[in-house]
Amino acid sequence: MINSKISLCSLLALLMHQLLFANPIQLEFSFGKKRTKEAIVVHKALAYDRSSGYGFEFGTEKAVSFVKHRDGNSLYAHTPFYFSIQVPEGNYLVTVGYRGTKDSVYHSTVRSESRRLHLEQVPIAKDEIVKKSFVVHIKDAQIDKGHAVRLKKPREESKLDWDDKLTLEFQQTNQIEYIRITAIDKIKTVFLAGNSTVVNQEDEPWASWGQMIPRFFDSHIAIANHAESGLALSSFLSSNRLEKILSIAKPGDYLFIEFGHNDQKEKGDKAGAFHGYTERLRFFVQQFRAKGGIPVILTSTARRAFDERGNLQYTLGDYPTAARKVAKELQVPLIDLNSMTRIFYQTLGVENSKRALVHYPANTFPNQPQPLQDNTHFNTYGAYQIAKMVVQGIRNNELDIEKHIIDFTNYNPAYPDPFERWNWPPSIKTSEVKPDGN
Repeated sequence: MINSKISLCSLLALLMHQLLFANPIQLEFSFGKKRTKEAIVVHKALAYDRSSGYGFEFGTEKAVSFVKHRDGNSLYAHTPFYFSIQVPEGNYLVTVGYRGTKDSVYHSTVRSESRRLHLEQVPIAKDEIVKKSFVVHIKDAQIDKGHAVRLKKPREESKLDWDDKLTLEFQQTNQIEYIRITAIDKIKTVFLAGNSTVVNQEDEPWASWGQMIPRFFDSHIAIANHAESGLALSSFLSSNRLEKILSIAKPGDYLFIEFGHNDQKEKGDKAGAFHGYTERLRFFVQQFRAKGGIPVILTSTARRAFDERGNLQYTLGDYPTAARKVAKELQVPLIDLNSMTRIFYQTLGVENSKRALVHYPANTFPNQPQPLQDNTHFNTYGAYQIAKMVVQGIRNNELDIEKHIIDFTNYNPAYPDPFERWNWPPSIKTSEVKPDGN
């Protein structure tokens, strides 16, 4: 019985792969009428099951209901729910077909995988039919036979970012007629290499700019975030993460590189900003250029470290200077996040700058008996502001992906978005555990 179940799962996975890649057709999950020949009509809210390859996650099948219309049904929820589809590694165009309710305007927010923001507060008017699309990058750890990324245990092994599914997180109110998933290849991918200030943080209240930046690009750009908490350039290399990126990158793709926080802790002959850090940064640039890609260097985000007089300290030593030097030497576009985040903190001031980082009294979140006080890692508001700094850096450097930026004018860290207007519907997964690194 066990063997037959494994065989069935393997067969379904193979068929799914052929469906998506041997034949360039789309998967559609319809919550109403059958719109295409290949559509899967979902009549019941069932928990995800590997044998079917799709379903609802984390018990949220209880949060949804089906609404009848004259021309079919739609899926309705006014609380968060998660829907997963088993797919192999690749870039996927996700299209959500919304249907307005009969009585009022509602707003929908959609994230993917480990809380990557795609659709933010999308208004759906009464009786309106709206179609919204975005791109999700799905990754796996495999590089080639017998060779893979060395994931951090147990942290990364349990992350949605590293499983074999595409998971969508729907927030606020949603009335959906269909979800369409299409494998796509001929788009640019922006790879992210970095540490805990870049990684897709899976649990509230932690957040990083890498999970916010997909929200600012249209469906012609994929963001592939390979950052991980606690990593330096050396450990990113030794865990085969650059090798993984190089194995799937195409000419014309981008690699955004932000390190420094954890590189400070290195010991030995090669330690130091102008020694091992500089050599490795050059290596990242040279290797990605050899693939025909475009590297971009980012200086490390500043730490929130004010002295008794309210002056913001420099805590990253020579690392920002070293990054600027390599960028100039190799003629690499530079996004100076260190300078911008310093302006950001100074503008907010000693107390208000806590609003951008994980500073919360005890019991703000479930299972959080102790206060959280972290001057390195961002909350969702801070991460969103820094993502805007990165987008501004893309514009300042006139990178060709600039033409795919959406819902953005200009950003000045001396005039940040008001904290009071920030609205982030919290995900259901929370943790009081501080991310690795400092």
